[in-house]
Amino acid sequence: MRVALICAALALSTAPALADDDRPVTDAERAKLDEAMKAQNCDGGRWTYDDDGHFDIDDARCADGKVYDLTFSPEYRLLKKELED
Repeated sequence: MRVALICAALALSTAPALADDDRPVTDAERAKLDEAMKAQNCDGGRWTYDDDGHFDIDDARCADGKVYDLTFSPEYRLLKKELED
């Protein structure tokens, strides 16, 4: 029983490290994302390609002066736009 609890604790403690499989976007992806961002009247932020197959832009500033987290599909369509807290 103790061994099982220790293994469970170790597995849970390494889960955040395993979930962080994001990679930087390539130059070709950046050019297409730049166009998609301009269509949303936003720019800046930290751009990554997530292991779930989406592009994530954290802390993008948009024309309304607010900061958002944006998610784009692999086809560069906006999937989600969430106001940053």
